[in-house]
Amino acid sequence: MSRPAVLVIAGSDSSGGAGIVRDLEVLADLGIDALCAITAVTAQTHGHVVSVHHVPPEIVRTQIRAALDSSDLGAIKIGMLGTAATVSAVADCLPRDGAVPVVLDPVLLSSSGGVLLDSQGQAEMRARLFPLATILTPNIPEAAGLCGTAPAASREALLEQARSLVAMGARTVLLKGGHGEGAEAVDLLVTAQDEPQWLSSPRLDASCRGTGCALASAIAAGLASGQSVADACRNGKQYVLSMLAARAV
Repeated sequence: MSRPAVLVIAGSDSSGGAGIVRDLEVLADLGIDALCAITAVTAQTHGHVVSVHHVPPEIVRTQIRAALDSSDLGAIKIGMLGTAATVSAVADCLPRDGAVPVVLDPVLLSSSGGVLLDSQGQAEMRARLFPLATILTPNIPEAAGLCGTAPAASREALLEQARSLVAMGARTVLLKGGHGEGAEAVDLLVTAQDEPQWLSSPRLDASCRGTGCALASAIAAGLASGQSVADACRNGKQYVLSMLAARAV
């Protein structure tokens, strides 16, 4: 039998720390085949974004359609999109029947603070991609940006923002707590129907770019392997914890 396959729709990172390089590394590590559609080519160091070239939306459409014709997919992972036109192009191509799980990692800012998706692109994402995504995986600053509020500083604020994102059309939200404070990194899993789940792990003294990309790709790998959304999130969080532990001082 062939291995599960995940289509990654994301930008490249010349430093190798994040983006599609990190996605493909994680999928290979988890024994998952990967297809890809490049949305942007970025020139980055580990400290800042130097420049960005956005791939024309029609080329993004063509890549996705070719990938869909090339393999039976177990999941789709979406990362950096860059422009409203690219968001629209991706939405045009995604399967509408829900048969293929979609992990949407809303990349709005680089680690160094550079804007990677403007307000028009965010509005298009909310309108067109939220309803198609199986799970949305924002970090604290991204959730705040999508909600138009200040970053959450308490569990109550995290819950309020996650529920706001569900109200905007997201079926399931994993609001990542890595940017928070405290001895534990606490993620929040919320759906419209189920009780919220708090996923905790020790906050390690370690730094690594691309952890958001890694988590979303690990979740996609779990979904492609037949795991439930909750199990894929738990296992993905454990994968990233192990990745950080290898770098802990």
